[in-house]
Amino acid sequence: MRKRFSVLIVPAAVAVLVAPAAASAASELSAVSPSLSAPQTKVFSFRGMNLKIPAGWKVHRDGDRVVVVTGKCKNPEPFAPNCRGFWVFGPKAFTNVPVGGGSLTYTGKEQFHPFSGVVPCPFNAKTSWYPGNEKATSTGLRQVGRGHRAMYTAWPNLCLTNDEGRRTASFTQREWFLPTSKILIVDVWNTRALSDVLKRATWS
Repeated sequence: MRKRFSVLIVPAAVAVLVAPAAASAASELSAVSPSLSAPQTKVFSFRGMNLKIPAGWKVHRDGDRVVVVTGKCKNPEPFAPNCRGFWVFGPKAFTNVPVGGGSLTYTGKEQFHPFSGVVPCPFNAKTSWYPGNEKATSTGLRQVGRGHRAMYTAWPNLCLTNDEGRRTASFTQREWFLPTSKILIVDVWNTRALSDVLKRATWS
């Protein structure tokens, strides 16, 4: 059994510094309008959940894993660096996932991170992703369309240099989990329109 993913970096010192790349990404994403009219949108469907998303967002499917790209993206894969967007997972992606010598099933009690080892920071492939705190900064129920509520959790994270373990950025991983529908939505880019898109979901 695996309690939490392992990270091979032990920070010797943590500097109070925020990466320009992270700040730039946040300012660009804040320009996305949550008010979406029909001609500017398209429908993305997954396991009965239908989301009306901006027409410019690109959907990349790989079985039970979906990457919805909202901006620039070199490699549309979950946890890939320099790929602005969010991820949508079905049960095969978060249930009994092999990790090290055991397996992982997501329950919402721990941050979603289904593999061991060092993971690049979302903003910079030369720095590494590190959990900022064992405790979530925000929890609760969030509406995902009529009659559906997700378990919402926000987790603090850091980006650290590989040599000195110095902090270069901080960010929040937001998770919406629908255990009955078996859907997990993960966002590390603070996608501004996402909350409204989920709130207005329809179901079929």
